[in-house]
Formats: sequence, C-alpha cells, structure tokens
Amino acid sequence: MSLYALGLNHHTAPLQIRERVVFHVERLRDALTEMKRGLASEAAILSTCNRTELYFSAEAPAGAAQWLAQWHQLRPDELAPYLYTRPQAEAVRHAFRVASGLDSMVLGEPQILGQMKDAARAAEAAGTLGTVLHKLFQRSFAVAKEVRSTTRVGAESVSMAAAAVKLAARIFPTLREQSVLFIGAGEMIELCATHFAAQAPAQITVASRTLERAGRLAHRFGGRALELKDLGECLHEHDIIVSSTASSLPLLGKGMVERALKARRHRPMFMVDLAVPRDIEPEVSQLEDVFLYTVDDLAGIVAANLDSRRSAVEQAEAIIDTQVGQFMHWMRGRDNVPLIRMLRDNAELARREEVQRALRLLQRGEDPAAVLEQLSVSLTNKLLHAPTIQLAVRDPDK
Repeated sequence: MSLYALGLNHHTAPLQIRERVVFHVERLRDALTEMKRGLASEAAILSTCNRTELYFSAEAPAGAAQWLAQWHQLRPDELAPYLYTRPQAEAVRHAFRVASGLDSMVLGEPQILGQMKDAARAAEAAGTLGTVLHKLFQRSFAVAKEVRSTTRVGAESVSMAAAAVKLAARIFPTLREQSVLFIGAGEMIELCATHFAAQAPAQITVASRTLERAGRLAHRFGGRALELKDLGECLHEHDIIVSSTASSLPLLGKGMVERALKARRHRPMFMVDLAVPRDIEPEVSQLEDVFLYTVDDLAGIVAANLDSRRSAVEQAEAIIDTQVGQFMHWMRGRDNVPLIRMLRDNAELARREEVQRALRLLQRGEDPAAVLEQLSVSLTNKLLHAPTIQLAVRDPDK
C-alpha cells in the first residue's frame, strides 16, 4: 500500500471550480465510507473554502480523480486540469506544508490546522482512519506546532490584504465594531475578505456587477451581497471599503464619497484601492475624515516585512524536510514488517525441527556433546542458507 494526496486548491483552481467540489459535513461520512469500500484501505477528506483534498492509502491512485468528479456530479475532464496527485513522500510533504500554513492563501494562517484536525476526527469517526493516516495527521500537527513555535511564519504581513488589515487597525481601536465593504469578487478581494473575516467585523458586504457573483463570495463569510449600481445608496453604511475590480473608470467618485460622509456625520472612512487603474478617484484623498490608501501605499509595508518572512519560510521548509525523512523511514519500516515476520517464522520452524532431531538422537543414546554440536551446525546452516544464496548470486556491478 502507498500513501497519496489528491485534490485541488486556490493555487490550481478558481473559486467557481472549488465551490463545486466541497464536501458538506452532513455527507462527509458517506463519502469516506464509499472511498474505503471502493478505492482505498484508509481515507480522509480535507474540505475548506480554499481546498478539497483526498488523503488515502491504496495500491494505486487510479480511480480517485474519477470518483471525486462522480461524487460531485461532474465530468472527469471538468476537474482534470485543476487536480494534483502527490505520491508517498510528496504527499507527506504536502500534508506537513498545509498544516503549517505554508500552502495557504494567507501564508502562515492558523485556521487550516484546526480544519485538518476536523478532517482527522471525521475519518476516525467513519472508521477510515487507519494506522498510516493516523500517523500522518499526528505528525502533521506536530510539525505545524514546531514551525509556529520556532519560526516567524505568520508573524508579519507580506500581502496587500494583510497590510490593509494592519492599516485599518491603526484607524479603528477594534475591527469587531466596523462594517466592511468589498467591491469586486476576484482573487484579491477573496484574499482580503479572508484576512478581514479573521478579525470578526460587525458586518461584511460584497458588491459586484452581478448579485449572483457577489452572493457566492458573501455567503462564504456570512455577509450580504450588493450590485455595483447600488453602491451610492449604501456606501455610508460602511466604515471600511476595499476595492479591486477590472473597471477602466473609477467606481467611487469624490461626490459620492462626500455624500456618504455627510450621511455618516463625518465619522471616518478607511478606504483601500487595490485596482489598477484605480477604482477610487484620487481626489477622494483630499476629503477630511477619509483615509485612502493605494497599491503603492501598501507596497511599503509588504516590502518591509518580506525579508523576515522569507527567512522564516526557509526555516520552516528545513524543518519539514527533516520530518518528511523521518516519516518515510517509519513507512519503510512498516513495509519490512511482513518480511521480518516471515524470517522469524522460518527461523522458528528450523529451530523446532533441529530440536526434535536432537531429542531423537539423545533417546537413541548418542553422545550429548556430539548431538549439541550437530544441532548448532545444522541450525546455523539453515538460518544462513537463504542470505548466503542471495549474496552469492548478486551482481557485483550493481
């Protein structure tokens, strides 16, 4: 049996694909049971908003991709371009990196570790978490703990989204009392929403050109959806605005923001424009009670923290390299168990045969010293026969 990880994530698949292969909690047990019945001896499923991954022990990974597609009522060719398969050591390394937050949309984020623990508990409850996967998950948790306690992964902001949260925290004493508006529904807004949602703001709103697209992203974070055409009516309700669209013209003009400030009685607004060209007119920065930051403004924060994060990631990868080696050593040891058992059984059989022969000779009155000598010689010859043959026929050039 070999170990495999198969799936897709935010690196390989867009949101519209990822959301179609989510395993809902109420059907997770059935999926695990079906996997074990038809595909694998052990199985676990990690399903989050940013990834769906199957961890399983099987003779070969053939059939897993087709099963994943069929379970979600998709054609295999619809998923194939987005899937990756990691065998053996690559699967172990992948699991360790995922648990440590090195493969996350938000580098170093801690939520994924809890999600992996939930996946292990679900597999255990379904009876599909065998010895190998139990060991894999436990080692993953231990590696993640070591990475977080001995490196600074996750300690500094290295993305525009994280920098935006950091700047917002300078304006407002706490983000828990603020209402956040995200304009757009692309990858950058998705990343920003992930960062801000971790701060548990009072309200999250997503505005996009279509209510359907805004609704899909808003639903993930327990927020509400708006169409872009309704921004003017609702802008004043929000304390924090983050915008990143592909619009060729500004979506928020100075006049619209002035009206919003008036309705807010000049309570401050924090605005981040991550679009190029800009979504927010530059003149908005001239208004009192508005704190407007652009991509260039946030780039300084990112650059200042990047070197320390790179060093931390290198340290984390070194830790993972060592732990992967140790895990694979344990896996190879398990592979040798049947061979060791066979050798011990053969040795025990040889021992019994020679003891019985010696007893018969003693009963016939043979010299005890001679019987013991013959016993030792015969037993030694039997135990060394197979290894001697193998050494004799081995090609010296190999």
